[in-house]
Amino acid sequence: MYQLTKISTALLAIGLSTTIFIGQSVAATTENMTATDESTPSSSSNVVKTSDSTNSTIANESATNKSATNTPAMEATGSTVKDKSTDMSPVTNGVSQKLTGKSKTTVSLNKFLPTIKYSTENLPEIAQKVNSANWQVGMNINRNTGTKLQALLNWQHSGVGSVDGYWGKNTRKAMQAFQKANGLTVTETLNTETWQALTKNDKLMAQPVLVSYQLTEADVNIKTTTIPAGAKEKAKLEGMYYESVTEGLAEKFHISEKYLKSLNPTASFSAGETITVYNPGNPNTKPVSRVVADRVTETLYAYDAQDNLVASYPTTVGSTATPSPTGTHTVEVKVHEPNYTYTADDGSKAIIPPGPNNPVGMVWIGLSKPSYGIHGSPDPARISRQASAGCVRLTNWDALALLGVIQNGATVEFK
Repeated sequence: MYQLTKISTALLAIGLSTTIFIGQSVAATTENMTATDESTPSSSSNVVKTSDSTNSTIANESATNKSATNTPAMEATGSTVKDKSTDMSPVTNGVSQKLTGKSKTTVSLNKFLPTIKYSTENLPEIAQKVNSANWQVGMNINRNTGTKLQALLNWQHSGVGSVDGYWGKNTRKAMQAFQKANGLTVTETLNTETWQALTKNDKLMAQPVLVSYQLTEADVNIKTTTIPAGAKEKAKLEGMYYESVTEGLAEKFHISEKYLKSLNPTASFSAGETITVYNPGNPNTKPVSRVVADRVTETLYAYDAQDNLVASYPTTVGSTATPSPTGTHTVEVKVHEPNYTYTADDGSKAIIPPGPNNPVGMVWIGLSKPSYGIHGSPDPARISRQASAGCVRLTNWDALALLGVIQNGATVEFK
C-alpha cells in the first residue's frame, strides 16, 4: 500500500480535509501553497491502487488549490491545435533542460529536471550517423533512423518513453499522438507527410540527437543499493536508490540502459570520462489544465487552458483485473519523492522510503477519486508493457515533467 509519511521535512499544504506526510521530500510547490508543521495524520486517507499491491494506502493532505475549471471531454483527434513548432526551445548552446524565464512552470521544471551540459566535439562515428540520419519512403527504420525519429518525437513533446532506437509500440503511439496533435492522418507506419511535419523545424532538425557528455563526481558517486523483493526488506533500506550508476545515468538521459551501454562499450563510467548519451532536449513548458488517460492507446494526453494538445506520454492505465476509474476527476495533491507504505493482510505496515525505485517512482499526483493517481515508475522500459491496478503510470522523467506543469485542480479524464 502507498502511504506518504512525514519524517523530518516541512509539509507544504493548503487546507483540504486529507493529510499528506512526506519523508525526505516536500510537496511540489508549483502553485500557491503555505507551509505547515503538522505531523499527525488525519483520519481521512485515500487508497491507492497500483500494480504492486492491492492492499495499499496513501494518506493525502492536499497541497493544491482548485484553480482549474472542468472542461468538456474531447477526443485527442478533435482538439484545436496550433503549430507547436514555434513553441519549441531548441537546444543550440550545449545545454539541455535548462529553461529560461521566471514562470511557475519554468521554475518548477528547472527544479525537477537535471541540467545537462553537452558537447558535439569528437563524436564517435555511430553518433554522427544518428545525427545525420534521414528517412525516405521505402527505407527500413534502422537503429540510426529510429533514434533520430524518437528524438524528433520527444522534442516535439510526443513522448516515446525510454529511447532505444527501435521502432516499437511506444514509438508508434508517440507518432500517432504527434499526428493527432498536428491534424495529420493517423497511420500505423511512418509516412512522408508525418516525416515532413517532424522535420520542418530547421532548428530542431539540426539539434544533435547523440552528444558527448563528461561524467561528473555527482553523476557517479551516487548512493546505490540492491532492491530486495519483499516490502519489509525494502522498508529497512535508507532509500530506494538506483541499483547501479548506469541505471541512474540511463534515467538521467531518458535512454534504455542497454542502449547506453551499447553506445559506450568500453566505458568504465567513472568521473571525468566522456561518454555518448542521448540529448533529452527541453520538456513542454505550457501549463496543463486537463489530461486524458486513454486505455486504448495507452497514452496520457495533456492539454492547455485553450484545449490545445501540448504533450503526450506513453503510460500504463489499469488492467482487466483492476481497471481504472471512469469519468472526470481533478488533481488534488502533487508530491515529489513520495514514501510508500505497504499494508499486509494482517494489518502490519512497512514504510518504504523515497527514491527512483520506489513503487510509485519519483512522483505522486493524487486525484479527487480516492485510490487513484498519476505516478512514476521504477521500471521505465516496461511502461505500456505491464499492467497497473488502476493508476496512470509514467516514466519518472515524464512524471517529473508533468509535475512541473500540471495545474492544481486540473481535470483528469479516463476513457
